[in-house]
Amino acid sequence: MLARDLLPRLGRAGVRTVAVGRSALDVTDPRAVREVLRAHRPALVVNCAAWTAVDEAEEKEAEAHAVNARGPRLLAEECGALDAVLLHVSTDYVFGGDAAQPYPEDAPPAPRTAYGRGKLAGERAVLQALPRTGHVVRTAWLFGEHGRSFVRTMIALARGAGPVEVVDDQRGQPTWTGDLADHLLLLGRAALAGSAPPGIYHGTSGGDATWFELAAEVFALLGADVSRVRPVPSDRFPRPAARPAYSVLGHDRWREAGIEPMRHWREALAGAWPEMCRAAAPAAPSRPSPAAHAPS
Repeated sequence: MLARDLLPRLGRAGVRTVAVGRSALDVTDPRAVREVLRAHRPALVVNCAAWTAVDEAEEKEAEAHAVNARGPRLLAEECGALDAVLLHVSTDYVFGGDAAQPYPEDAPPAPRTAYGRGKLAGERAVLQALPRTGHVVRTAWLFGEHGRSFVRTMIALARGAGPVEVVDDQRGQPTWTGDLADHLLLLGRAALAGSAPPGIYHGTSGGDATWFELAAEVFALLGADVSRVRPVPSDRFPRPAARPAYSVLGHDRWREAGIEPMRHWREALAGAWPEMCRAAAPAAPSRPSPAAHAPS
């Protein structure tokens, strides 16, 4: 979802880009990582690869850890050998979700899931291997034209009939992959120019909302009956992996790189709206589970 929004932006910016998909590069294979990166010798690598099946990771933690922790470590080590910059995409799941105000970039992590533990290990591997050229961008609640997302599910349900139950006790920042891609491009340029300090950045939209509030906004934009959206607690949709109750992130670090943080999520959703409507699936599950949608 994210990579497919990033690639055309890089192209329009005149950046010579090599896109390496899963079939061409297994990020958990040291030899493959070495051969691919040394063949192309990039100045900058953006790692959009991740195991994002949050619930499945609870049962397959070793496999998830290989992609989310070992993969970033191998990429970082090879970037170090090539003196390349690495932008590594991470997640809000590195936090416990029990805060009452936005998590700053230097807040102590406390993951509660296998997915979060693996992503945190990946972050630490990148920053340890690349103290000068490693940049971690945490994101959350992604939606975009490509791939599945909560917004696409709600568009499909709004076009139907009957009540729609949506979780109202989890708060986060709906984030358009288009906006995140724009910021990755800005950060990459700043990093190559030496004006973006290495370390952690929070790549989420401004403002915050619950899944219920986001669903209501989708219904309103479609002109659907907002009263069909019914708030329910998280325990209505039990899942193997605990969902953070509070996933609001602070954005102070961007200004250190001379970059303004992302716009408010409502403005972003309005900007993404035409492509979201085109991409919305014609059919949707009868009982959606908003909390099951994991960030990329």
